Amino acid sequence: MLFDVYYEDGSQASNRRVPAEILGGLDGDEPAREAIAAQDEAIAQKSGRPQRSILSLARSPIPEPKLPRTP
Repeated sequence: MLFDVYYEDGSQASNRRVPAEILGGLDGDEPAREAIAAQDEAIAQKSGRPQRSILSLARSPIPEPKLPRTP
C-alpha cells in the first residue's frame, strides 16, 4: 500500500510503500505509521539528519489506469 505522509515541519512525502499484510484489523492504518517511522529512522541515521515527526498520513489515491490510444 502507498501512503502520503505529512510531517510536523510542514513537509510531505508521497507514495511511501508499506506492506499490505500489516494493515487492517482493529489497528487500521496505525501499523503504517509505525513502519514509516521506522523507515524514517533508518533514513535519518544514514543521512545524519534528525528524524522528522509524522503529523498525519493518508492512503495515496489509486491512479486511474491509462487506456491505450487508438490511432
